[in-house]
Amino acid sequence: MRAAFSALCLCLSLTAAAGAEGLTDMTEAEKAAFGEAVRAYLLENPEVIAEAITVLQDRQAEAEAQTDDQMVEDNAGAIFEDGYSWVGGNPDGDITVVEFMDYRCGYCKKAHAEVEELVKADGNIRLIFKEFPILGEESITTSRFAIAVQQLHGPEAYKSVHDALMTLRGAPDDATLSRLAADLGLEPTAIVARMASDEVTQVLAANHALGQALSISGTPTFVMGGQMLRGYVELEGMMQIIADERAG
Repeated sequence: MRAAFSALCLCLSLTAAAGAEGLTDMTEAEKAAFGEAVRAYLLENPEVIAEAITVLQDRQAEAEAQTDDQMVEDNAGAIFEDGYSWVGGNPDGDITVVEFMDYRCGYCKKAHAEVEELVKADGNIRLIFKEFPILGEESITTSRFAIAVQQLHGPEAYKSVHDALMTLRGAPDDATLSRLAADLGLEPTAIVARMASDEVTQVLAANHALGQALSISGTPTFVMGGQMLRGYVELEGMMQIIADERAG
């Protein structure tokens, strides 16, 4: 009922806006009769309300997509060539996939294996991870840990840590992260010290500034070629988007 009422108000508003000049010339009685006629028509043809909602949603989606495309274009340098984010897959790939992710995000964890499969199966995708912790202190801690590993030990060590954190169960406390580092042959003390450094803080600040510029409020958020996808997308959907991007 609430949706129907909102749609009815929308229809009346659009009708009034379209004929605003004519309505101004109407008497109060004529305006009342006009409004009653619109109401009667909608009551007799309620399917119009559903049609109006569909049209409005389609227009909103199209407008949002156009806005997202423009934001991607305006921030392309920071998205695709920031100089500090991990880059994997095929470095010469014809399509770049960027994922804004949070290690404590359930849908990021769900997407992890599918993103890996997408890159492996395609063979021509350049992949970038953007550390974007937004789910509390544990998210920030794990991102600081991963960034510190990359800065100290390079991209291969980062990828190993990234994969481990995506499948990590339980709280990422100091003991857990130190054990994870040791299991990967990394010295924990230096990593823990690096986590609090200005260099790590600057990466997180830059990523969050970029997220604000792109109006990102949730994870995962993907940029695939020139498109931005807000939320989890199944493997088949990602493959279709990549195909569409290549087709132009």
